[in-house]
Amino acid sequence: MSRIKVIQQEDASGRLKEIYNDLIQKRGQLAEVHKIQSLRPESIVKHMDLYLEIMFSKSELSRAEREMMAVVTSVSNQCFYCQIHHSQALNNYWKDENRIQKLRKNYFDAKLNERETALCLFAESLTLNPSDFDEPRMIDNLKTAGFSDAAILDATLVIAYFNFVNRIVLALGVNLEDNEGTGYKY
Repeated sequence: MSRIKVIQQEDASGRLKEIYNDLIQKRGQLAEVHKIQSLRPESIVKHMDLYLEIMFSKSELSRAEREMMAVVTSVSNQCFYCQIHHSQALNNYWKDENRIQKLRKNYFDAKLNERETALCLFAESLTLNPSDFDEPRMIDNLKTAGFSDAAILDATLVIAYFNFVNRIVLALGVNLEDNEGTGYKY
């Protein structure tokens, strides 16, 4: 149960109703993570703009790699809501539920390649120990694994974004939808 007032779809009017309807048209349904921002409707629009830029724009990182980092970041933060949503998004690419479960339990058991492992280590480290980045070791590891500076920036943006969203979800008590987060257009 959310810890703040949420305006439900059936009670929305004006700009909020427009935003809700647009999300439903584009995404297939309305997510609880968006409704939690209903008291500030324009924040939902800005949130979606940021999400689409970070997760869907052209990048050296594949969509699967970005979703994988979202899952690892969310596991590191113990954010069940985002783990479920982005595990389902990742499975859209991996098509291997068992591998997804391994990723969530211990990504070293998920049959990752060197590139994927480096991204997971980076996501976990930046999430749990951001102050460790005063030394260039983690960035150097990514460069050694073949990532360009642009790819490293993209990875950092994904991880930072999911730390942001995880904190909204955890602080405000966002619960998984009744359909368990399924049915979204990826």
